[in-house]
Amino acid sequence: MRRRTESGGSDNAVGPETTGHVSAGKVTAGDASDRVEHGAKVLAFPVSSHKRRHRNILLAVAGIVATLALVMGVAMFSPVLAVHKVVFEGNKLIGADVLQKAVAPILSKPLPQVTEREVQDLLAPVIQVKSARIEARPPSTLLVHIIERVPVALIKSADTYLLVDQYGVELGSTPDLEAAALPLIDGGKAAIGQDTFRAITAVLANLPQPIVAQLANATAKSPDAVELKLTDGRTVIWGNASDMELKAEVLTALLTAPPPTPEPGKPIPAPAQVFDVSAPRHPVTR
Repeated sequence: MRRRTESGGSDNAVGPETTGHVSAGKVTAGDASDRVEHGAKVLAFPVSSHKRRHRNILLAVAGIVATLALVMGVAMFSPVLAVHKVVFEGNKLIGADVLQKAVAPILSKPLPQVTEREVQDLLAPVIQVKSARIEARPPSTLLVHIIERVPVALIKSADTYLLVDQYGVELGSTPDLEAAALPLIDGGKAAIGQDTFRAITAVLANLPQPIVAQLANATAKSPDAVELKLTDGRTVIWGNASDMELKAEVLTALLTAPPPTPEPGKPIPAPAQVFDVSAPRHPVTR
């Protein structure tokens, strides 16, 4: 700060307050410089044993995962695991040669690459196959579990009899009606798809096999009036498709019941020829 003297000149001297201020500023700058120089030094702290173990575990796991990925990648394409043999289980209606021909495209394919969907798609043209599941048998065998459609009735067609399932799918044919041990549905192939046909096959699909084996034919005037004829001539009035399990239980009990005991002095009662289970809680025989 300039101050004019008595002689009119200017005084360039710095006052004590100013001097003190500048000095203080120099000291502050020096201290800051020192702090910057000292602050550039980084102190290293030792890593705890717990963190080292955690880091080592992570590295080990990463190594294992990478190794497994490599092994799986090699296995997916390795010719060592190529499919050389396909074995079928559960097929009764279909010959093994038909099934082998259907799945031929998967032969020589690496076993890990074969999917259940692929096998099901290959077997789709084989109408008797309802579904299939696979089981790998390393190194080169594939086991295919076949679930077939179940024939429940016969349909007359020209000089042969067609085996059909509950939905009218034709599963094969036989010239021998008795050898098939299945009931005959009246109406021929024209009956397939009709309401009465669906009502009949729904009943047949829910009957126990011992009863199905005793059936000669099945008819229905309407979906609510299904009738079954046994091979010995007896008749079963089934009714509609309600209470299937209960009706089957009641019918089984009626067919296996011992004949009635004759009363003294009276003639032996004639065996029942008609079994009406249309109201299964109140069955009627006559």
